[in-house]
Amino acid sequence: MHPYLYSFYVDCGRAGHLEGLFIAHSKELEEAYGHTLYFGEVLGKHSEVIVDFGPEDIELISKDVSKVKWLQDLLGDTVSGFNPIAKHNDQKDDGVYDE
Repeated sequence: MHPYLYSFYVDCGRAGHLEGLFIAHSKELEEAYGHTLYFGEVLGKHSEVIVDFGPEDIELISKDVSKVKWLQDLLGDTVSGFNPIAKHNDQKDDGVYDE
């Protein structure tokens, strides 16, 4: 199974929005869905951005294996902006989730 390129977008109301392009396996997405992701004050002081992560927050951009591999080799898993899978993995490693 190959990773794909996804976009991430969450509207945070008047404070702004979070967006990003990232590369992940579908299994990683399934594991992260339903978890609460804490991004902190990324939209300014006292913004406290918290996202209940779900499929509505992402869009599949490309399944082209060779292009995604090239992009991943060049830039890593986070192409630009915020990567919800990286945030989920950080929180999982910190023991935030009881799994």
